[in-house]
Amino acid sequence: MRLLLIVIFTCAALAVAAQTPPSDSELRAYRGLHAAAAAGNATEIEKLAAAGARLEDKDGNSRTPLHVAVFMGKRDAARALLRLRANPNALDGQRYDIITIASVANDVPMLKLAIEGGASAKNITSIYDGTALIAAAHLGHAEVVRTLISAGAPLDHVNNLGWTALIESIVLGDGGKNHTDTLDALVKAGANVNLPDRSGVTPLRLANARGYNEMARILEAAGAK
Repeated sequence: MRLLLIVIFTCAALAVAAQTPPSDSELRAYRGLHAAAAAGNATEIEKLAAAGARLEDKDGNSRTPLHVAVFMGKRDAARALLRLRANPNALDGQRYDIITIASVANDVPMLKLAIEGGASAKNITSIYDGTALIAAAHLGHAEVVRTLISAGAPLDHVNNLGWTALIESIVLGDGGKNHTDTLDALVKAGANVNLPDRSGVTPLRLANARGYNEMARILEAAGAK
């Protein structure tokens, strides 16, 4: 059991590699649509697009203006770019899309805007070959998880760490209300409660190993072994 916990904590540390939002120096250097997106200036975005600015131009980290708008939480700018048909499923340099960026930020209004604008909850993103649902479950963003489930996110996708969203809510969670609510939402949506990690350890064993009693109760009630 001790070895199991060591493996969990080691993998958890590796999995914390984060998205890369625009730095202060990048923000100062932005021009054109990137600058307008960062500032949330929808009027300027419309003006620049009408003058021929390219919506899919990328900065040094392969972020489009739409990525920047979502990173900066600028919903009016994101709405304008989506209305102008910016690609809602483009990936940045770390292989993140706007739906995952909004999910990690726990920005439910932005997430709903992205979904309405054509962003897919089924996209495979990040160096971990994960999904927005897995990222949100990792962080215990329960309302985001429910929103992604409603948008058709794949419940049992396995990333290259061998983890599903359900497993990440356990091994990268703290066992508190947010992660427990996240796990409960996944279970109620029909996530496979017996799909093990790559070592053959089931979600129930993982929850018990960490002393997450409420998570274990929910899993057992759903038929977990």
